[in-house]
Amino acid sequence: MLAALMLSLGALAPAARADNPGYDRPGLGFTPAVLSAGAMTLEQGLPSWSQGQPDGVRSSQYTADSLLRLGLGNSLELQFGDSLYNHLRQTGAGANLSSSGRGDSSLGLKLALPSPSTSLSWGLLGSVEFTDGARDFRNNQKQYLLGLAVSQQLNAGNSIGTYLEDVRAGGHDSYTAVINHSHALTTTLTLYAEAAWQREAGSASGTLGGGGLAWQVNPRVQLDAGFRRRLSGALPTWWAGLGASMYFGH
Repeated sequence: MLAALMLSLGALAPAARADNPGYDRPGLGFTPAVLSAGAMTLEQGLPSWSQGQPDGVRSSQYTADSLLRLGLGNSLELQFGDSLYNHLRQTGAGANLSSSGRGDSSLGLKLALPSPSTSLSWGLLGSVEFTDGARDFRNNQKQYLLGLAVSQQLNAGNSIGTYLEDVRAGGHDSYTAVINHSHALTTTLTLYAEAAWQREAGSASGTLGGGGLAWQVNPRVQLDAGFRRRLSGALPTWWAGLGASMYFGH
């Protein structure tokens, strides 16, 4: 329903100017570029699904995550995130749980850093995730994130990037390191692949790989689909998701 609404709004809206810097969806990390002052995007999961089996308990979760981005000017962007719908199902090892509810909200600030080359872009993102979600979907403590994204345009159809992230909660840190490659199949369809290493607070760590597609329906609307698969370690086995993003420019 939301995707149909976004497509309809995008069709009715006038063509966007060429100042749309792209979307943070899909994939891990974010685009290093920021929105111009007063511009806005809404990026919506439709939803995503993850599955794992920690300690013999099979766990599946659906999440409809939302990200609202607002350009502030001076290379700054404000972000507000939330997940109004989550559904969790756990079975096995004596567990039988089914629960639905809202997730935690987050507030972030992105900064696009100056670059010596037009083909290189990089940026910083800092955010805090609160503990205001439903019982089965909230963090135990506030989480503070610091991320660095770097993107290098190789040619008209290819780019590579890396993303580094540190999440701190309750005096402990979790880390993520990602490398990715994007290839333009057509002027409106882009294929991406990514590989990542993650280390959760404590000792659990592992690697994963994935990829997906992003389709520029028109200058204001993007649809995306992606997946990730655990390759090693104690991470969730699968993640898959659909998404829609819409740009509200000037």
